[in-house]
Amino acid sequence: MKKSVVLLFLLMNTLHAQTRDTHVVYFETDKFEVPEIETNRLILFVQGFENITIDRISIYGFCDDRGTDSYNLILSQNRADAIKKILTDLGVDDNLITNVDGKGELLLRIISSENMNTLRGLNRKVEINVEYKIEPNSTHKTTEEKKDTFLGGELVVGDKIVLDNILFKTGHSYVIKESIPVLESMASVLRERKDIYFTIEGHVCCTKNARDAVDEKTGKRNLSLARARYIYNYFVQEGIKRSRMRYVGLKNKYPLGKETKYDRRVEIKITSIRN
Repeated sequence: MKKSVVLLFLLMNTLHAQTRDTHVVYFETDKFEVPEIETNRLILFVQGFENITIDRISIYGFCDDRGTDSYNLILSQNRADAIKKILTDLGVDDNLITNVDGKGELLLRIISSENMNTLRGLNRKVEINVEYKIEPNSTHKTTEEKKDTFLGGELVVGDKIVLDNILFKTGHSYVIKESIPVLESMASVLRERKDIYFTIEGHVCCTKNARDAVDEKTGKRNLSLARARYIYNYFVQEGIKRSRMRYVGLKNKYPLGKETKYDRRVEIKITSIRN
């Protein structure tokens, strides 16, 4: 089963005490009851909370493209609520869960018959984002450490790299000064991992009153796309082949449920691994 994995560079962890892990729970068609195997995976994930100080937990439910918009919103909310109940039953403090939101359907972007069912299965999910601080002398392993390192980790198609520390100023497509070292490190890693092909996904924090939707440089309402294109062009300049990359803008469809500055972001989704 494909996974959505947050991979954080060790550099990020040394610069910032706070880190984040993401766990994905998958559901059967038209169901919000959590399958037994997913419940067991979730229990193992919660057991990893030892020796960390959790700041907040966000839960987001999703559906595939079938069903009406109103039905899918209800179903996705039921899925998110089901995960919250399991977390609290496992002893997670309810006050730490700051967001429990159903986001409705995720549209299929590739509709060839051989992968339609697979894509729909990946969209029937709940994403759990846990922000935390690691206690001194803790043996807790972050997602990256569990996966070894980015260069040596066993990546699969569908894995996602959330670039937490590559941030943008409101209304602009270029990264803030503090993000440059992280971006340089990311480019260095991708130059070495020539087997990885990926999509750069751009996001904005909010579109109400065009606060973070319009690119102030061009006046166009395509800021999420402009941010993805900025990273794409940077990687090209750093020697990464264009044929390995594509970029898309996802507007503000997938908020992280934390400070808005973290929603002004890009993510990298692994689309192919070629030996």
